[in-house]
Amino acid sequence: MGLFSAFKTYFNNTDMKKGFNRRDFVKTAAIGSLGFGLTAKAGSLFGRGNQASGRIGIIGLDTSHSTAFTKALNGPEPKPEFSGFRIVAAYPKGSNDIKSSVERIPGYTEEVRKLGVEITSSIDELLGKVDFVLLETNDGRIHLEQALPVMKAGKRMFIDKPVAASLEHAIAIFNAAAYYKVPVFSSSSLRYMSGMAELNEGKIGKVLGADTFSPCSLEKSHPDLFWYGIHGVEALFTVMGTGCSSVTRVSTTDTDVAVGVWNDGRIGTFRGTRTGKAGYGGNAFGENGTMSLGTYAGYDPLLLKILEFFKTGVEPVRREETIEIFAVMQAAEVSKKKGGIPVEVAKVMADAAIKAKKISFV
Repeated sequence: MGLFSAFKTYFNNTDMKKGFNRRDFVKTAAIGSLGFGLTAKAGSLFGRGNQASGRIGIIGLDTSHSTAFTKALNGPEPKPEFSGFRIVAAYPKGSNDIKSSVERIPGYTEEVRKLGVEITSSIDELLGKVDFVLLETNDGRIHLEQALPVMKAGKRMFIDKPVAASLEHAIAIFNAAAYYKVPVFSSSSLRYMSGMAELNEGKIGKVLGADTFSPCSLEKSHPDLFWYGIHGVEALFTVMGTGCSSVTRVSTTDTDVAVGVWNDGRIGTFRGTRTGKAGYGGNAFGENGTMSLGTYAGYDPLLLKILEFFKTGVEPVRREETIEIFAVMQAAEVSKKKGGIPVEVAKVMADAAIKAKKISFV
């Protein structure tokens, strides 16, 4: 039984007024691998089926991702693989109070306007002009609020990192996507580093462990790793897959190291840095050797996956994996607060699932 099955069984069969044995629930939830909502293959059942082209709208012009995607699609010579898609409208409002984000909006708004993008005054206005949505707002705290109108309108949507600023909101977003039967996915561009394809093709055989690293700047409105460390954590999951059972975190002013133990005994580590020259990368350790994960490949590989997703409705990253990534980062947050002790991912997940159930999205 996966975690999703355990949650579903509990919430369907238990009267909250009668109470429940939390320890038994956590134990039940931890039996199998994580599963939330529908799998990527099931995503193709949603929406309007295959669509070879379409109009794209952006929500949030407070991140460089917005301008990068617009330049790639609306520039004078887009790549052939991007053919047929164009960003036609944007709703600029992003974060309300993160200074670095708020200050970017005027400049980025003007930049995309020059590339032929219409600026709308509301999300509802935007939805009437587009087929697909890129939710680019830098502030994960308002992603659920901004995503709900898109899902209610039945539009396929990519949600940029972080998918939310709390684990319970991340779960609620995917619960809402399942409820409205709308394909949704989120991913860091680090998932598509240059060495990942070779690794997935079995260059070093079975992966026995991995180390990844990335910048890890902090933002007080988000749990530490949610804001930027997610890049390196997602790269780690791309190599290791799901099944992380516990996390231990060591944190100083300049550095974070999170060590995850997987259900099968494998160990993966993430190093987040806040001083020195920033970089992205890592190493994978396999039964047939060790290899570098390669270099950061920019935004284009991620954009290609997004466009394929818009065409087919098939989610390229499973919902259960995205949720587990956030559960692991939340477990790392708890570990830091408790002085670096190991924290069970299933326990963190169970607590968040209960909170997420109380969030209304109807």
